[in-house]
Amino acid sequence: MPITLGACSYDPPVFLAPMAGITDVPFRSLVARFGAGLVVSEMVASQEMVQEKPAARARAALGLGVANTSVQIAGREARWMAEAARLCAGEGARVIDINMGCPAKKVTNGWSGSALMREPDHALSLIEAVVAAVDVPVTLKMRLGWDDDSLNAPEIAARAEAAGVAMITVHGRTRCQFYKGQADWAAIAPVKEAVTVPLVANGDIVDAASARKALDASGADGVMIGRGAQGAPWMLAEVAAELHGTPPPDIPAGAALSDMISEHYEAMLDFYGQELGLRCARKHLGWYMDRLDTPTALRREILTAKRPEAVLAAIAHLADAPAPRRAA
Repeated sequence: MPITLGACSYDPPVFLAPMAGITDVPFRSLVARFGAGLVVSEMVASQEMVQEKPAARARAALGLGVANTSVQIAGREARWMAEAARLCAGEGARVIDINMGCPAKKVTNGWSGSALMREPDHALSLIEAVVAAVDVPVTLKMRLGWDDDSLNAPEIAARAEAAGVAMITVHGRTRCQFYKGQADWAAIAPVKEAVTVPLVANGDIVDAASARKALDASGADGVMIGRGAQGAPWMLAEVAAELHGTPPPDIPAGAALSDMISEHYEAMLDFYGQELGLRCARKHLGWYMDRLDTPTALRREILTAKRPEAVLAAIAHLADAPAPRRAA
């Protein structure tokens, strides 16, 4: 069943999670091409974007042909959050997402991200400012709470809905857990009971089996996949096919796979420029090779080559690899 936000429906309800340094324009475009209900940008620092810092603007860039894009903004001050939301909506973002889930110390030390869950009243002032600033739907992504003694996601979710938030995504961990242990999907269920807007479950959803378990345990209306899509941009479409009966993706293998990886690599060079693109692409190349069980020598060649033409020549050898290994 599609998730409706404002005048738009997002179907299937299998969404790409925002991941810092990962869900940039080249990767979002590739995931969207295989099929995804919604793709979310990496987190954008609201003040940096308003002050036109190039790196922040690049994170929010929509990318040609990616219509189902949400831009996630983070910050501490209502005026910067509101202005960043206006800028993103003006540049074509279909949805504005508010980050209240990032656990990174450099974010929480500035009292942004999941640190906002320690100050619900202040968090609500930011939500109200963003909702008032734009005509597009505003969504919220958060965790279960700051720690096990403050599992206040249901309370914050109910207040966020009253303030005009159109959808809520909950990662099934507290901030203090970071990414340790196993996401507690059942702990998301009280949030579902507290709101009437669509709820999306997130955390440790890497394939159709884990997506189904997350939906059953949480009662959520959809799932958001992050790390499960690394090295497998078709994963969201694969999950949607098994859960919602959408057409299964044509998962590339052999020469088709090496061509896709080369295309992704070249798109990153075009987007970032050669020097930065070479560095940013290595993590994606590593994830592709993880799924292919790539021989050590070829892996080293691909990750250490200094010239794009040498990297592309080495990627071509991935055509001889077996089909990508599915996520466990």
